[in-house]
Amino acid sequence: MNMNPVIDGMIVGFSASVPLGPIGVLCIQRTLQRGRLSGFVSGLGAAVSDTIYAIIAGFSLSFIVAFIEEHVIWMQLIGATVLIILGVHIFRSNPAVQLRRQRRRKSSYLQDFFSTMLLTISNPLALFLFLAFFAGLRVVDPAMGLAGQLTLVGGVLIGASSWWLLLTTIVGFFQAAVNLRRLFWINKIAGATIIVLVIIALMVWLIRSMV
Repeated sequence: MNMNPVIDGMIVGFSASVPLGPIGVLCIQRTLQRGRLSGFVSGLGAAVSDTIYAIIAGFSLSFIVAFIEEHVIWMQLIGATVLIILGVHIFRSNPAVQLRRQRRRKSSYLQDFFSTMLLTISNPLALFLFLAFFAGLRVVDPAMGLAGQLTLVGGVLIGASSWWLLLTTIVGFFQAAVNLRRLFWINKIAGATIIVLVIIALMVWLIRSMV
């Protein structure tokens, strides 16, 4: 791809973020329950984690890649366990109680940001996803130098953030139609979906590792 590194990075960041996994479901649930800003800030946390993995992949930091490969099983299991616990918590949550708590404390956007950032970075498979994107699209060129690589990574952050802004904006249009009863079922569906997605991902990963 002979394009500007920013555009290349945006394409990679946007494409890598589009698949709606557990983090995407979580951002949708937060958007419907707490508003677009909460959902977008949560998405930004995921975008920052993706950018960190893009840096590792783009700069070919072999010692970090080797560490992740060596501990990928434990990192994957820990991340999956945390996501399942989160899914159970959302499934069992009472929206009326959550809304009362939300009114008492003005905002928890930092919690939204760091929670999704840590959840996303606990999935080391994202690193190999970016390695595949960079290799497949041929956007990393040693000749581009440090400035070019940093520009590429900046594009990844912009692309990933653009996806979360688009998603939460679209979902936000439906927020006005959500009452407590619907929110109750949204929590049930979101929590169950997160649990199912994590279990499916784990099963696929275990099957591939045994082949």
